[in-house]
Amino acid sequence: MDDWLIYRGTGEPDPERMSLLPEAPAWRRFDGTVVPYEVPPVDSTTRRRLGNGAGAPKVHSEAAVELVNAALYLRRPLLVTGEPGSGKSTLAHAVAHELGLGRVLQWPVVSRTTLRDGLYQYDAIGRLQDSQLGPGDGGAQPDGIGRYIRLGPLGTALLPTERPRVLLVDELDKSDIDLPNDLLHVLEEGEFTIPELERIADRQPETTVLTDDGARIAVHGGKVRCRAFPFIVITSNGERDFPAALLRRCLSLELSAPGAAQLAALVEAHFGPGGEDRNHALIERFVQSAAAGELRPADQLLNAIFLVQLASGGDAVQRGELIDMLMRPIAPRYR
Repeated sequence: MDDWLIYRGTGEPDPERMSLLPEAPAWRRFDGTVVPYEVPPVDSTTRRRLGNGAGAPKVHSEAAVELVNAALYLRRPLLVTGEPGSGKSTLAHAVAHELGLGRVLQWPVVSRTTLRDGLYQYDAIGRLQDSQLGPGDGGAQPDGIGRYIRLGPLGTALLPTERPRVLLVDELDKSDIDLPNDLLHVLEEGEFTIPELERIADRQPETTVLTDDGARIAVHGGKVRCRAFPFIVITSNGERDFPAALLRRCLSLELSAPGAAQLAALVEAHFGPGGEDRNHALIERFVQSAAAGELRPADQLLNAIFLVQLASGGDAVQRGELIDMLMRPIAPRYR
């Protein structure tokens, strides 16, 4: 029975299905006061990942679709592991595209990333410099401290909006040892404070700040508390283990390398109707070589198809050599 599925993984936009999502379980309800906020539509990043076909590629398994729905129902983050090129990041964009949840908020994680980077940034130096200028030189702005605060991707995702935002926390395994633990409170409580605003809340209870979308929104009392918990996809290449406390707060999904049917759907999405038929031999060659136990990301196949089409007037042997170079394995499989 598929009646319970909100996200169906069809690749076709169906934003009305979000209205079928029932109320959150009691232990995952949040009471932030809804604020008017116009969420930007999906942008070029999503279109680039999903292709230019009629719909998004149907590249994820039934098990992946069911876990996406479990995360939507339970208001829990989805921890997605898998090899590079298995479609981990694409999953977040596919959900946003199909359910009409707007622009995907992206938080790429590196070794220097801290929790505050995801929540907000405060430009104290810029504020100090402006304080030394006169009004005619751009200083002493009427919007005060809010001019120097910008919410990060996680902070923007936690704004109290009617519908959940989609947040992609990309490659959490690249972070330092503290970040996974630092995330625990925010993921559990769905809120955070901005100390710079909290300190002045008695004199200035409302401050307008910039969001990750580039819009402006009022923050009350220096605290941001969500209403609809965001749909969060946390990706990992499996290069490290995460603390049990984080795993408890997430639903775990492991994606395998895409098979022939998933690759065919990907090619159709990026190269239009008939793309699979025109490139069937290349798809089969890629699948067979990937089955040999070496890591071959799916974008290698897309690169090969694109360049071979451009060089279609060349010699077949030269094209074969080009394919060999483009689809060279990048590493042995580590799983």
